[in-house]
Amino acid sequence: MKKEINQIGKDVIDLQIKSLRKLKNSINQPFERAVKSILKCKSKVIICGVGKSGIIASKISATLSSVGTPSFTVSASDCSHGDLGRITNKDILILISYSGNTLELKNIIKYAKSNKILLIGIVSDKNSILYKFSNIKLLIPEVTESGDGIVPTSSTTSQLAIGDALSIALMRMKNFGKLDFKKFHPSGSLGNKLKTAKDVMLINNKIPFVNENHLMRKALRILNLKKLGFIVVINNQNLNVGIFTDGDLKRLLQKKRSIESKKIKNFMTKNPFIVEEDMLATEILFQMNKKKITSACVYKKGNKRKITGVIHIHNLLKNLK
Repeated sequence: MKKEINQIGKDVIDLQIKSLRKLKNSINQPFERAVKSILKCKSKVIICGVGKSGIIASKISATLSSVGTPSFTVSASDCSHGDLGRITNKDILILISYSGNTLELKNIIKYAKSNKILLIGIVSDKNSILYKFSNIKLLIPEVTESGDGIVPTSSTTSQLAIGDALSIALMRMKNFGKLDFKKFHPSGSLGNKLKTAKDVMLINNKIPFVNENHLMRKALRILNLKKLGFIVVINNQNLNVGIFTDGDLKRLLQKKRSIESKKIKNFMTKNPFIVEEDMLATEILFQMNKKKITSACVYKKGNKRKITGVIHIHNLLKNLK
């Protein structure tokens, strides 16, 4: 019985894999036209489907919106009761239907044609009304459904996949990157993964600045006061020339050298680890672990020696929880 249940699951997945292979081979000129048309759209992408296709429409719309293409869904049934007024001729309309002959779609197609709204059809039947009246026809290859061929499974997987393909193609064409994506995902674990140096750094009077000509006795007071385990050494132009760490101090003390009356620039590390404000916090943590260090100086793009913040590994880990 256990093997039989597992085999059912594998058979369902096998059918979906076959449908995706067919779909991959069907990506051609209409797909490119769809992407280019949506790129030119100055308004929104409205997506509509019936039944299970309606659920897929919601997911595609959410993905589009999250990667920089404003989108919302409309209910096929509600469109016959006033929601058609939400769609304008500046919008692009995507209709999803495996058969393409669903009764609820007829009024929407008629409205789109009479109002000159660009219609993209995601459909499998070349003889359907949706295929016939779509300006751009994204043909989903015919597939075998699971559950005696009657449960929408392989077809909805194909619909979802082509929606994802459209979304990522648009994302790439718009040069929509991680920082753009972060704006729409400020919370949760995903938001943490997309935090940048600017989000986690210590700024202003929390930065342990010391002039390179200060004597060590003053530098050590600041090192102790700020409690970060390091100080940032700058010149008279407020530009970074190095850092000095607790580790540097321990190594000096082991040599039993008299250092209090000497200048900090004689003992500083001249090439500290620096990162740009836009660098991902996760990448900074990786680099810190790799280099076996606990601090980083942050600069704003354009001037690597102008320090705008500092990061300590303890503070970094706290922000990435």
